[in-house]
Parts: sequence; structure tokens; C-alpha cells
Amino acid sequence: QLQLVESGGGLVQPGGSLTLSCAASGFTLEYYAIGWFRQAPGKEREGVACIHGTGGGTDYADSVKGRFTISRDNAKNTVYLQMNSLRLEDTGVYYCYTKVFRDYWGQGTQVTVSS
Repeated sequence: QLQLVESGGGLVQPGGSLTLSCAASGFTLEYYAIGWFRQAPGKEREGVACIHGTGGGTDYADSVKGRFTISRDNAKNTVYLQMNSLRLEDTGVYYCYTKVFRDYWGQGTQVTVSS
């Protein structure tokens, strides 16, 4: 059964850093695009970063370019989101996503940026 499990969220001060993990099971994620999305309270879910399948190219939302880095460890079947210079507006629940014949979402991990 295909599953995505996020971890690594928490409370951090503005300017701080966090690394989120998305562990995959039931499929080999290096062959599929994996995206990170986030949803802030009262707002729609938005795309943050994506790493493509074979080739591993990456894309970022303008709001996180230069601050966030998405990467992949094929041996661990895990995708990471390194988040630096965090801002108050980065607060939200972060989800990883993939499509393997249908959409799959993880359960989400809360990131709170607060002083």
C-alpha cells in the first residue's frame, strides 16, 4: 500500500530553520514527482516545492525561492524540505504529495513560526 509520512515540523522563531521529511512506502519515489504543499489557517493549500522523477529537477514557489531546498535520498526513499530564514507567513501544515495513478497525500506536519 502506497503511503507518505511527513515528520520534522515544530515551533521555530523567525529566521530559524527546520528540515521536514517525507518517507515513502509502497513505491519507489525516485521515479515520481514529489511535491511539498502547505496550508495556513483560513487559506487554501498552496504548492511550495517539487522534485521531479528521473532527473531530479526542482521547482519552487516564488515565496520560498532562495530559502527552501527540496532534496531526495533514494536509498532511504525519502524526500526532504530544508527550510531556512523562516518567516511568520511560513506557518502552516505541510504536506507531501505524489500521483501514482491517483493522488496520494501524507497526513501533514505542523510548522509554526513565532517569536
